[in-house]
Amino acid sequence: MTAPSARRRDARVTFGIAMLALLALGALLGPALSLSSAADLGDVASRRFVGPLARTADGVLHLLGTDGFGRDLAARLLVGARVSLAVGLLAALAASGIGVLLGALAGYAGRGTDRVITVFTDAALAIPRVPLLLLLVALFQPGIAITVAAIGLTGWMPVARLVRAEVRGVRQRAFVEAAHALGVSAPRVVVRHVLPHAAAPALVATALGVGNAIMLEAGLSFLGLGVQPPTPSWGNMIAAGRDALVVAPWVALAPALLVALAVLACSLLADGLEAALAGER
Repeated sequence: MTAPSARRRDARVTFGIAMLALLALGALLGPALSLSSAADLGDVASRRFVGPLARTADGVLHLLGTDGFGRDLAARLLVGARVSLAVGLLAALAASGIGVLLGALAGYAGRGTDRVITVFTDAALAIPRVPLLLLLVALFQPGIAITVAAIGLTGWMPVARLVRAEVRGVRQRAFVEAAHALGVSAPRVVVRHVLPHAAAPALVATALGVGNAIMLEAGLSFLGLGVQPPTPSWGNMIAAGRDALVVAPWVALAPALLVALAVLACSLLADGLEAALAGER
């Protein structure tokens, strides 16, 4: 790899990490430092759709303006970041956990177990994810827990296939055969010796999965099937602002921009992880 391309890769990774760190820091500290409450309605008639960097009649400055109920948009974005980032992270970890477990079992177990898990994985991959998601969340009361579970249960298949392929390659290496010769149990060999060498694709897939889960949560919440108001999330904030795009475009554009930045940051981080792990192998 040439030096200029390496520098470009490092710049992308740095941007991705910095953006995710800023979003996480804002989610953790922003609501406590905000001048306005995310749920404070106040005088709706005089505070609704106040533009960015404008003050309401009570003298409060609203950095990103207010929404149709007079609530501070910046405060709601920061509270919504907690929900959207948490859903994205938890759903991606759930999908990766299921994928690593089934992928390791398929790659290390005998041919019969491998065939059953592989057929099940391929069958799950053949089902379109979005309709399956809509079906799952429609069967239960919409909320954060159901959104996390639905996204996690529909996103493990690519991870399982990647881990299976890595485990099948690692199990043939000399140190695994030596561990078996010393009498080490199969579960211990998998956990201590096989999975650490097969974890690279799972890490990259998890980083990509966080961004994908954030985007899916935003889509479900936009449709009213994800996180429900009054709990703010970037998705239901976009939905709340779609009817005011002409008079107050910032209400929908601000959360949409944060969704795009979060997904971009996760993609750049995954790209950096892939390059770094490929260089170590």
